[in-house]
Amino acid sequence: MALTILKGTVISAPALGKLDVTERGYLIAEEGKITGVFPVLPEQYAGAAVEDCGDALILQAPADLHLHAPQYPMMGMGMDLPLLDWLNTYAFPTEARFADPDYAREVYRRLAQDLIANGTTRVCMFSSLHRRATLILMEELEKAGVTGYVGKVNMDRNGAPNLQETTEESVAETLRWLEECGDFRHVRPMVTPRFTPSCTNELMAFLGRLAAERDLPVQSHLSENTAEGAWVRELHPDCAQYWETYAKYGLWNGRTVMAHCVWCDERERRAMKDAGVTAVHCPDSNQNICSGVAPVRVLLREGVKVALGTDVAGGDTLSMLDAAASAIRASKARRVMDSWKTDFLSAVEAWYLAASAGAAFFGQQPGFAQGNSLHALVLDDSRLLQPHPLTPEERLERCLYVRQPGAVRAVWSAGRKVFSAED
Repeated sequence: MALTILKGTVISAPALGKLDVTERGYLIAEEGKITGVFPVLPEQYAGAAVEDCGDALILQAPADLHLHAPQYPMMGMGMDLPLLDWLNTYAFPTEARFADPDYAREVYRRLAQDLIANGTTRVCMFSSLHRRATLILMEELEKAGVTGYVGKVNMDRNGAPNLQETTEESVAETLRWLEECGDFRHVRPMVTPRFTPSCTNELMAFLGRLAAERDLPVQSHLSENTAEGAWVRELHPDCAQYWETYAKYGLWNGRTVMAHCVWCDERERRAMKDAGVTAVHCPDSNQNICSGVAPVRVLLREGVKVALGTDVAGGDTLSMLDAAASAIRASKARRVMDSWKTDFLSAVEAWYLAASAGAAFFGQQPGFAQGNSLHALVLDDSRLLQPHPLTPEERLERCLYVRQPGAVRAVWSAGRKVFSAED
């Protein structure tokens, strides 16, 4: 890992709507940390080994800030059902199977490998409520080279007969899980109440104390679906808005990620901004399950942190390239819904959300900034026909929109080369 030098068309997203492009440039990392991007090889590296990627694009590896690992086997199923029906009919029965450690091992090994093959190196991921399966998931992610956070799901109400804990079981299993996952280097624990309807007040209070005492990040769902929102108000009549059901238990701060945020009004968006909560936009899932179209442009304009997620298996792909393209399409639909008053996302903006905005949750600076951990992918678009010579920006846009089997040629995660198409 001591020295990595990549040569190719280096593209990064240092700010929303901006690309840094260095054609035939050099991306250099030492001890897994980025030294910089250079148009010519600095003299001190003369004679060092260079991995020449030819005319391929060298991009930041994207980060997926919301997906459900145990739903991976059911991608593309139940897409004709609204959220709550979909959970009861498909998601809960599928997740219940992860009581079997052998089944968990088989699924999670493939999931971890497929994430890396798609270029995703950082995640915020839900497991199921099963402690052993959650540890297996963390093991397989670490082996494959995926980094980030995984949460053992907590749910002590409104589950299914074979997918629900008592409050006492949830507390005990969560504490035991935290003790058992202390040896992982690249995959760390995350407090994960499934969503407000799945957790009693007692359990939510415990999770809030736990997050504070152990300095753990938090992930859950917010304002995904109108029926869900109405249910939350019934369960918490003391809370005028969904976000308050997290805030009152200490689960609402700058280390919190909330998936969806489709129906957040101005007050809820302001609460997100003020607390530093990250909204995770999951456009494929929102369309598949007919939850709605998140107001991403408004969130960004009002200063809310926004990143992207696939939300497998509400979403039907692990590819963050797909997620970025879907975010653009969703923003165009939102523009129409908003009477043409909001701008849709450009390809450059969508890629920023998929790459730099996601990496920010893990403490990284935007783009290939000096000192960042090396998370990069080599993308070969040479099989695409070109109507004329394309700019690097045009090439990136096409890579978001056009599916190219085998385009991901190599992947680095936390300084380690974890995938090569030649292997």
